[in-house]
Parts: sequence; structure tokens; C-alpha cells
Amino acid sequence: MGRKVTLATCSLNQWALDFEGNLERILKSIEIAKTNGAKYRLGPELEICGYGCADHFYESDTLLHSFQVLKKLLESPITKDIICDVGMPIMHHNVRYNCRVLFLNRKILLIRPKMLMANHGIYREVRWFSPWNQLRKVEEYFLPRMIQEVTGQNTVPIGDCVLSTKDTCIGTEICAELWNPRSPHIEMGLDGVEIFTNSSASHHELRKADQRVNLIKSATSKSGGIYLYANQRGCDGDRVYYDGCAMVAINGDIVAQGAQFSLNDVVCMDVKRDRLSSKCTCKLVFRVKVDFSLSTGDDLYLPTHQPITWHFHTPEEEISLGPACWLWDYLRRSGQAGFLLPLSGGVDSSSTACIVHSMCVLLCQTVQDGNKQVLEDIRRVVGDDSYCPQHAKELCGRIFTTCYMASENSSEDTRNRAKDLANQIGSTHMSINIDMAVEGILGIFSAVTGRWPQFRANGGSHRENLALQNVQARVRMVLAYLFAQLSLWARGKPGGLLVLGSANVDESLTGYFTKYDCSSADINPIGGISKTDLKSFLLYCVEQFQLTALRGILAAPPTAELEPLTDGQVSQTDEVDMGMTYSELSVIGRLRKISKCGPFSMFCKLIHMWKDALSPTEVAQKVKHFFRMYSVNRHKMTTVTPSYHAESYSPDDNRFDLRPFLYNTRWSWQFRCIDNQVCQMPANASEQ
Repeated sequence: MGRKVTLATCSLNQWALDFEGNLERILKSIEIAKTNGAKYRLGPELEICGYGCADHFYESDTLLHSFQVLKKLLESPITKDIICDVGMPIMHHNVRYNCRVLFLNRKILLIRPKMLMANHGIYREVRWFSPWNQLRKVEEYFLPRMIQEVTGQNTVPIGDCVLSTKDTCIGTEICAELWNPRSPHIEMGLDGVEIFTNSSASHHELRKADQRVNLIKSATSKSGGIYLYANQRGCDGDRVYYDGCAMVAINGDIVAQGAQFSLNDVVCMDVKRDRLSSKCTCKLVFRVKVDFSLSTGDDLYLPTHQPITWHFHTPEEEISLGPACWLWDYLRRSGQAGFLLPLSGGVDSSSTACIVHSMCVLLCQTVQDGNKQVLEDIRRVVGDDSYCPQHAKELCGRIFTTCYMASENSSEDTRNRAKDLANQIGSTHMSINIDMAVEGILGIFSAVTGRWPQFRANGGSHRENLALQNVQARVRMVLAYLFAQLSLWARGKPGGLLVLGSANVDESLTGYFTKYDCSSADINPIGGISKTDLKSFLLYCVEQFQLTALRGILAAPPTAELEPLTDGQVSQTDEVDMGMTYSELSVIGRLRKISKCGPFSMFCKLIHMWKDALSPTEVAQKVKHFFRMYSVNRHKMTTVTPSYHAESYSPDDNRFDLRPFLYNTRWSWQFRCIDNQVCQMPANASEQ
């Protein structure tokens, strides 16, 4: 008869190189696990040092401090009588590995190095770590002296091995190994392993959660067993948000689900279940035996978990929650006193404002739920030790400043839209005029050259028209940073504000923004989100937060308002300026990045995708126009504001989308191939 076991997994909001804070959160999760009766606790990938250390992994300090934290964990009475599974970097035979360290009662049981590395998209693990390529091989690892003094061990097993207790067998996977077609759990399951664990640092992307859940369900649907998944949560100092989702699956069913988005630094969940036998066919994996049981003799009345239906967030909910949690982590860890946003009254800046409002809603809910750490962080940010937020709108007024920066080309409609939205979310709102600054800069230019540039509407050339738009945009950036630094000083309050950006992923893709304008900010919560998704998000906010001012913003055509008005009305629109719609840009962006299309292959796909709307000649014109815009403006991505990574076709130049920034913008060979293909197509096809 099988015994019941209690296992714990968790999501921790770890921070790169915050060894003290990381240690506290690890110990807290172990303490919660033990309180719930667990005999095994699983944590996220590289939780001791933080996953996002990047090139700090090269430093011996990172290895040293990781072992110092491990020593503290081994010595702590909290870790007694529970198998602890923690992640850290380890150097073995002068090779650096991403490892899991399993220990029990001041003894290290085994070290399991990662065998299949994440080296795609935003991940660059082979830059810092080597994979353990020796399948089913185990070696001796010589422990550092500081660890020997605690454990009394000189060496411990390191390699491709599993842990065999008196009543079951536990096998480890690390993050990307689950996503690989040759996942280790396949052979482990065939070898009789019953409990599979996965320690991850998996980031959030829109519409990604179901892939993760399906992979975990499938891992035990064929050969049976229990699968525990732990993941990091939060912003650990970079562009990504790790979205938790700790979970447990049994025989292909999810039986426990952790929150995907949360402001809690430590979320620990346990599961009680009969130990299930997997289908054993051979003995392949090296077993490290430990004289310890996960089950007890008195478990007859211990309840077990039953299958549940996974709740998936809609993309609109994901936009509302993910970037909001990311912003809060960034704000509280940066030491600043709030945010400043240039609010134009358009879809993009309004989306950023709504995300900040959503952040304030989450904060108030979390405080009401009794989270003392969040309340302490809020008080530190606002500089008031007695403050307790009662309502999101009131908190927004404390930490969020919005500013409408009008010029002679701004309309009353956008001014009123910005003001109405600011009133509804509760931000401290300012309305200023930038004409004096623009005139001063142009006056300097005129004094030197004797020329005064004119807008195209007033007889000026294209160069003059573009330069005059850029001056306005760049003045707004300078003023945004001035007010961010000094607006709290002017109100007699301490601290400074972080400047928020509001350029969407499609505008970044085409370069439809001025270099060093208001897109140049400290961080941008919507830089990885498409215009189409942002519009859907604002519709969601109308209902979810009763922000009725958004209806007028959504009804208005997107515009930069950098050219003169016509009879007081906007004459410039984004889609006309770009030469394509935002929905077309979204399709093109996915083909460029996800489908890995250059100009010719993109044309070949689009003539079928758009055959009902555009002729091959018109498709060719769209493709050529896009690649001209993209290549002319690619240099802007080298200085673009760090943005929340939310979309798999993001053009982020930091580490996700690595491209040249100086192109031959004529694309002569590629465009000639397109032209030749158009000429070869039947006449009737060109007319469709």
C-alpha cells in the first residue's frame, strides 16, 4: 500500500546579488513548508544569488557569497528534518555549472548540474554556464572548507543522479530541460522515479502560461508520477518579470496552482498525495540513497489534493497585472519616491497611466490582506511611517505625477482627455506649455544660421518639418526629467520620481518616435506590448476600474500632435505617417521575429495572408516600406528605454533581438527578388 507524502514548492521574489534578502526569503519559504508538514521543499532556479546576475556570474565573489549563504542554510535550525532543494552556481573542475543542491540535516545529499541550457530568446546561459554533458555519470565534488566544517563531508556526488529515500525516488529537472524534446523526466520516469521537480526562472510573456501548464501536465500523463514546479517571481533587476505560477501535477492533472501575479515576496504551497508508482522498465539513473522518509506511518486520514481546473488570465488581465507588479518591484528597490508620466491623452500614455493605477489597486488589496512587508515598502516610498493606504486613487496621488505638455500644435481635446483621466485615477496632474522652450531653442539656431525653419504646412521642406517636430519632442523629454527631479522638492517633499515611457512595441519596430524624446525614460511598462493589445486593455480598464475617460481616448485617432492644427483640429495621424495600420504592423512584426522572415520570405507569406485585401503589388509595397522604415530607424533601438518584455516579437536590442543598426536601406537584392516574383505571378492573381 502506498504512503502519503507532503511536498512543498514555492515562488520567491529574489533579487540579483541580494544575498541577504534572498537568504531571508528562502528560509521563510522553508519555514512555511515545515509548518504545513512538508518533508521536501523545492525553490526557484539559482535562488541563492538570483537568476539575473548576468556577467556577475563570472566573478568569484558570486560563487563565494553563494556558498556563504548555503552555509547559513545548512546551519539554520529551520532546515532541520526537511529535504531542501536550492539553486546556486558551482565551479567544478574549473567549469561553472548552474546547479541544484539537495541537503538534509546539515548534510549535502547531491549536486545536480543543469544539463540542457536555455540559450534562446532573452536567455544566454551558455555565456556563463556549461551544460553537464555526461549522461548518467556522477563524479565527486570537493566541498569548500567552510562547508566541510559544517557538514563533516569532504566530497559529495555531482552529476546526473536522483535521490532515493526509504519510500520513494525524486528526480530533478531545471527550467529549460522541461521544454526540451529529450527532457530528463522521460528516462527518469522509465527508471522508476515517482516525484519529478522543476526549478525555473521562467519569464512572463502574453499568452504563454498555457504552454507551461501543458508541458507540466504532459510530463506525468504517460508514465505517471508527481511533478512539482517552482518559479521565480518579480523583477530581479532587468527587463523581464518572472511570473511565479508554482504548481503541482499528478498523473497529468493539475492539483495545486499558485498565483501568476502577486506582490507577496514568498508564496509557498504544499500538496498531500498518495505516493504513485511510475511505469518502471529499466535501471538507468544513478541513485543517491538517503536514510529518510517523506511519508509517515500515521497518514490514513491525511487528505489528498484533487484535480483542479487551471484559471488562465486573459491578455488584458495579464497587461493589467504583470507590468504593474514589475513597476512596483522597480520602484521599491530603486529607492525613488514615485513615477512621473508625460500624459498626452493618447492610447499609449493612457495605457501606462492605467498600469500605474492597477499597481495602486494591487497594493491596496495586498495591504488589506495583511501583508506587512508591502505596507512597510509603501511607507518608505511615500516617506511617511504612519501612512496606510485606504484607496487606490488616494495612493496614486501620493506616488504618481502626470504632466500634459502642450504646444501650439496641441488640441483642447487631448488636453481635456489627459485631465479627465488624471482626475479619475487620482494622479497629481500638471498642465504646462512648452512653446517658450521651443522658441528659445529655435532662436539659438536662427541667431547662428540666420534661418528660421518652417512646418511643411507653412511652406517648409520635409527636413524642416521633421526637425521642428523633433525639437518639440525632445524638449518634452528634458522637461520630464526636470520635473521628475524637482517637483517633489517644490512641494516640500523628499525624493525624486522615475520617468515612465509610453512607446509601444510596434512604434519601436518601425522607429516611429523621436530619438531622445518622451520615449526616453527610466523604464517603459508598455514597450513590449502591441497597439492592438493596448486598445483591448483600455477597454478592459473602462469596465474593471470604471475609467470612463478612456472611451474618448479610444475613439480618437492616434496622433503625435507635432504638426500645426487645421482649424483647431488634428491633421496628423500615426497610421498615415507610418504608411500602414497598427494591425498590419503587428502581423509584420511577428513574421520578422517569430517566423524569422526577411523581406522576400515575408512577401511570400503575406501574399497569401492578405490576398483578400491587397494585391501582390500592394503587398510588395507594404513590405518594402516597412523594411525601409525599420532599417533607417534601427539605430534608435540602441538607446531605447528599458521596457517590460511581454511580446515574442519585441525588437529590444539589449539581448532579445540582436541586429545591426547600420543597414543598406535600399535592400536592392532583396527587393529585386520581390519585384521578380510579382512579375512572374499570373495577371489575375495581381488583381485579387
